[in-house]
Amino acid sequence: MSLFEGLGNSQKERLRELQSELDNLVGLHSVKETISEIEAFALVQKYRKMVQLASEPIVLHTIFIGNPGTGKTTVARLLSRMLKEMGVLEKGHTVEVERADLVAQYIGQTAQRTREIINESIGGLLFIDEAYSLARGGERDFGKEAIDTLVKAMEDRRDDLVVILAGYPRPMEEFLSTNPGLRSRFPMTITFPDYSDLELYKIAETMLKDRQYTLSAHAKQELIRQIRRIRRGDALSFGNARSVRNVVEQIIRRQAVRLVRKPNLSKGELSVILPDDFRGLTFN
Repeated sequence: MSLFEGLGNSQKERLRELQSELDNLVGLHSVKETISEIEAFALVQKYRKMVQLASEPIVLHTIFIGNPGTGKTTVARLLSRMLKEMGVLEKGHTVEVERADLVAQYIGQTAQRTREIINESIGGLLFIDEAYSLARGGERDFGKEAIDTLVKAMEDRRDDLVVILAGYPRPMEEFLSTNPGLRSRFPMTITFPDYSDLELYKIAETMLKDRQYTLSAHAKQELIRQIRRIRRGDALSFGNARSVRNVVEQIIRRQAVRLVRKPNLSKGELSVILPDDFRGLTFN
């Protein structure tokens, strides 16, 4: 018997496709290694149970720490789908929320709203972005009610719910240090590093390729220059892949302005990005 015993052929194929999708993400080497560990752990525990050996509970609640645009949401979506194909989660969907989705304005409403979100997430993964914002108002803030409701559900529904708390490094560390009981309920922490200049360039190229655009030789050089310019700018506004996406979308719009009045456009002209298309870029 193999670790994949019990999985149907279609499940195995979809799992291979999802693994390939994860592998093809630019960078994130340490993140990919940890996701592989999670996958292996889940498969081995299911296999041990199948052959009647003692097995650990598959509790996969995780903390994602990383700056904006480092792939946290993308990886969460992939992980949820992978866990479905392994039979760990029934549905494999991802419910993405933030403070405003959980915290209400009046007493008693926050717990109800949070329970509704949790019920929507059963069989899948609940991804709470900027999770530290739940504790920003102190003991009297309704965010504490959301945390308490969430913690109870994590214990009660640990067999059919995965919760991921995500956020930026410093606020998340402060949040968890003031709530050690919460940290102890998340057995894993995955840190998402900032992308290097080369990785950001590859991400931009992939975004353009997916949209059927290509860069001229001089435009490639200009893209490298613009990426370095972003990195030298305001650190607080730098958004890694989000900033690159913003640049790509601006380039495409500027190319459209350059071409809109040209007659008899060829397929090549519609596809190629030139250095002129980088003029006047803004970063936010």
